[in-house]
Amino acid sequence: MSEVQTSTVPGWVASVRDNLPFGTAIAGLAGGAAAYALHAKFVADLTWGIATAIVLASSVVASAQALRRGNLGVDVIAALAMAGALLLHEFPTANLIAVMLAGGGALERFATARARRNLEALLARAPRVAHRRVGQAVFDVPLVEVRASDTLLIKPGEVVPTDGILLSDAAVLDESALTGESRPASYEKSSPLRSGGANAGAPFEIRATASAEASTYAGILRLVRSSEEARAPFTRLADRYALWFLGVTIVVAGASWAISGLPEQALAVLVVATPCPLILAAPAALIAGVSRAARRGIVVKGPAVLEALAKVTVVLLDKTGTITAGRPTIIAVESVESTTTDNLVLMAASVEQISTHPFAPAVMAEARLRGLTPLFPEQGTEQPGVGAEGLVGGKRVAVGKLSWVTRGSPRSLWARSIERRVLAEGSSTAFVAIEGVLVGALIFADPIRSEAPRAIQALRDLGIRRVSMVTGDHPDIAELVGDAVGVDSVFAERSPAEKVETVSLAKREGATVMVGDGMNDAPALALADVGVAMGARGAVAAAEAADIVLTGDRLEGLAEAVRIARRTRRIAVESVVAGMGMSLIAMIFAALGMLPPITGAILQEAIDVAVVLNALRALGGGKASRRPSPSSEALGVKLQSVHGHLEAGINELGVLAGRLNTLRNPELQNELQRVCAFLDDELLPHERSEQAEAYPVLAKLLAGKDPTGPLIRTHGEIARLCRLFARLVDQIPKDNPSADDLRDVRRTLYGLQAILGLHFAQENELYSLLSAA
Repeated sequence: MSEVQTSTVPGWVASVRDNLPFGTAIAGLAGGAAAYALHAKFVADLTWGIATAIVLASSVVASAQALRRGNLGVDVIAALAMAGALLLHEFPTANLIAVMLAGGGALERFATARARRNLEALLARAPRVAHRRVGQAVFDVPLVEVRASDTLLIKPGEVVPTDGILLSDAAVLDESALTGESRPASYEKSSPLRSGGANAGAPFEIRATASAEASTYAGILRLVRSSEEARAPFTRLADRYALWFLGVTIVVAGASWAISGLPEQALAVLVVATPCPLILAAPAALIAGVSRAARRGIVVKGPAVLEALAKVTVVLLDKTGTITAGRPTIIAVESVESTTTDNLVLMAASVEQISTHPFAPAVMAEARLRGLTPLFPEQGTEQPGVGAEGLVGGKRVAVGKLSWVTRGSPRSLWARSIERRVLAEGSSTAFVAIEGVLVGALIFADPIRSEAPRAIQALRDLGIRRVSMVTGDHPDIAELVGDAVGVDSVFAERSPAEKVETVSLAKREGATVMVGDGMNDAPALALADVGVAMGARGAVAAAEAADIVLTGDRLEGLAEAVRIARRTRRIAVESVVAGMGMSLIAMIFAALGMLPPITGAILQEAIDVAVVLNALRALGGGKASRRPSPSSEALGVKLQSVHGHLEAGINELGVLAGRLNTLRNPELQNELQRVCAFLDDELLPHERSEQAEAYPVLAKLLAGKDPTGPLIRTHGEIARLCRLFARLVDQIPKDNPSADDLRDVRRTLYGLQAILGLHFAQENELYSLLSAA
């Protein structure tokens, strides 16, 4: 079997050329059999002989090319058998061997016809035209004509074509494809901009500081090309057994000929030694494994990739979009005394309806969770990268940066505390002001995928030695995420080029997998032994550069892929070893003159069928695992949705705890009673309902690993804290209480927030099993 060669000829021409030997062998076998049935033995022998000669010539050329590259393939034994059969006029035997060999080649080509990693996606994303402004006129010019000092207009949604200096007052860029950072980047006038970011705001102008060819974006394209070229080629599983098997075959055949003096016995040895179990079994198993993976939402770009994945020992994970969800969500709503959190969200959502900022969907989602209906703002305006404002119910509401919403008023102690918190947590914030008076803030974060800790532990259970996170984020933020999911090490502030260097170093430890979803990950994905892209939302460039795409967009798919790969390779090796063992036994009988060549060829076909049937076991999933029923999946989705609704109230427990000393009756009593109502009417009924509905389903699904015992005990502690809180509220003096009166209330609120946050995270992780596709 020859390796599939990269060709510049049209695809259909290459397909006909590559499959010509197999078609010729089949046609020759059928034509010769027909002629033999008509008693035209000469025509039959001639037909078989010509078909064999064509396959033999193709095999010799392929073996010579492989030998020049330093590879000795198993095809050599088949070539010797065909040549010997032709010399001894064993034409039907020769044609049978040709069919086996060419059929194996066709099977391998089918198996390895994976999507080539190419740059089409990156090139499609790259702009072809730039808008150059000369005076007051704007001209579209080919990108190759852009020069340093040109003034370029970047329209909404367009990719910045080259590096430059911002001439407009502000710009908002989605640079997640470059940096992996989910938060949009805001730039002010005179800021340097990198090419490759997409305009997420209003049109702006830049002064080019480099040609397109010398830009950051073009550099990433070159990195992908060089990384692809640096990857070592895969070696076929069968070829690893070729050298010693060839040696044994030649020794046994030579000894049989020398002792018996009959060249037919030596030919019979070569015939039964024809390594079709090697040629067919491994590709058949790997094809079956690829098919199995596809049914699990794992697109594997060829059997060689699956074989390489089975040997990985090091896993590198990108952060944004891989370990985290890749889209901002509101994690806290902080309000000052003059407004409630619901009113704060309502006002912000009303204004955000006109905004194109990436935070706007998160604000709208928060409003839906709280059952709020935003009002459409009058006189709505947006300043990209700064904020949006409008009249809501006759009041001017502004959402955005603190200095903008307060029109430059001095920062209050409350606002500074929010900014310090956001900086420490690595989150983001949008402040809200009504009529120029600061009323609160929305805090955003990119949440960790609920399945990430479980997926990382599953990788360790499969024998992965090291799991590391590689990200362009600040070390403080990266370390927080790394600690939360339990990776072994964190590589922070890594540019695309530095990610490539990290992959190169990791490959010295062992076979390495790199997982990512952004364009900035593409070079590292291309260089890794196996590149894996999160495919549902990831950049097309990452999917093109990767060897595996997780279309389900769940990190657990990586562990599933490794599991499938290892089982598939084990079955392939079993099939190869069993086939070789049977062939060795047949060689002994042939060497003793007990198997004529034609009988040996038929026996070899029977061995082939046996090992291929065994190899096809890889289509199955091994030990059957319990799968959630449709009703269980619906239950998991419902419970996760309910958790999303309740989390808003849980976040407010901590907010209220921090404000207790600033509140006075009756506002204090109103706030405390509101929390009591939330706990009694929403939280506790939910806890009782899920314990009755969901926990039995989880226990059945995870038979032998029932996690619900600790969760039930946690429910008991939550109920105890809720009862304690109600008693403490009843004991608070009706006049304005002192700090001492509120100390235990505050402590209980913080305790409830902490235990509920941890408990919901544990349950969400388990409920993701119920709602898994």
